[in-house]
Amino acid sequence: MVPATKPRGRPRRYDPDTALEHARDTFWRTGYAATSMDDLAAAMGMNRPSIYAGFGDKRALYLAAAARYAADSRAMLAAELAKPRSLRAGLRAVYRRATAFYLLGDDAPRGCFLVGTAVTEARRDADVRAIVDTTFQAFTELFADRFGRDARELSGSASPFALAEIATAALITLAVRARAGASREVLEALGAATVQVICGETA
Repeated sequence: MVPATKPRGRPRRYDPDTALEHARDTFWRTGYAATSMDDLAAAMGMNRPSIYAGFGDKRALYLAAAARYAADSRAMLAAELAKPRSLRAGLRAVYRRATAFYLLGDDAPRGCFLVGTAVTEARRDADVRAIVDTTFQAFTELFADRFGRDARELSGSASPFALAEIATAALITLAVRARAGASREVLEALGAATVQVICGETA
């Protein structure tokens, strides 16, 4: 006679990716320090013991959300820069897409998760700082790789890497200005000006 199999506990009733997105959005709205575990539980539709079991404590959950956002952002930029079009057209698309993304928000433009929340935490948390540093460095490397392949389209004598630093700085500036309430027209003008600096005046 085969013994009955012992139950292994109640099955998980949440989707980890969706739960992490809800946690990310909560941190995004209110920042790390002002977000409580009760806030996260309400947003994620989970009780606190389930959050601890599935993700760890508040810091671990924040790090997971930041890492996921960083990975998604790198993938998005890489995909835009890989499309077969002129460098000027590619950069325009990058900044337009970034502007549209940064202006999203239920009550106000949300900007960038890393710029809006992680930069503050990076000053006192080495793990957060590592996520921020590696993400912005990855942005610069992605830009520099594309600029190196299309060097003939660059303006002036600056190196592809130096111009890539400018390109990354422009993304950060757009995020800050969007969160501060700048209009779409202002942000699009900033993006266009950055493209002009990198690629030169149009003929």
